[in-house]
Amino acid sequence: MERILVVDDEKFLVKGLRRSLEQEGYTVLTAGDGREALVILRGEDVDLVLLDLMLPGINGLDVCRKIRKKSDLPIIMLTAKGEDVDKIVGLELGADDYLAKPFNTRELLARIRAVLRRAGRAGASSRKVVNVGNLSINDAKRKVAVSGRKVDLTAKEYDLLYLLARNPGRVYTRDHLLDLVWGAQYFGDNRTVDVHIRRLREKIEENAKEPEFILTSWGVGYYFQDQS
Repeated sequence: MERILVVDDEKFLVKGLRRSLEQEGYTVLTAGDGREALVILRGEDVDLVLLDLMLPGINGLDVCRKIRKKSDLPIIMLTAKGEDVDKIVGLELGADDYLAKPFNTRELLARIRAVLRRAGRAGASSRKVVNVGNLSINDAKRKVAVSGRKVDLTAKEYDLLYLLARNPGRVYTRDHLLDLVWGAQYFGDNRTVDVHIRRLREKIEENAKEPEFILTSWGVGYYFQDQS
């Protein structure tokens, strides 16, 4: 079963999360601060991190940044702070989801399942390799390359790109993309989509300000350039 690292300095909360997660069959590791979390991640195989924003020492945003430099390990950020800026910054750094405290345990479990499902989709022979210009997407291996150069994407960024690329010319609203990529149980606002589109453009476009692949339908949403 999947191994989840809970990073939070609230001992009572960690105790409750451990109990709930273990009842669902997960193996749970815990860390009380960012430094301890990074040490655990260097020595343990972990499938998902529940990461508190306000940590002693190295804060959650810095931990997220350090993780993203080395892997696309799924991250759900937990925080008592409700300001939009913290949410946007967390998503900018590559967090896969964001949940404000206090939260409903059932909602958290649903989000964990959704994130793990997206991150762990097994490659199947029916999946395609999409080649458009100098962009290549190998869905069996969940790998993306531009002009032969590997592009590192988070799980959400990949899912968003592949959805758009396999449906060229189709315009998706932000809300529709939220439902398809984040899941119907996701209760965040649709600016999440804008953040991920911007990050994708910075990674795959030659000029992010004049994109060739992911285009904007003003007032509606986004679509992948139809190359036919």
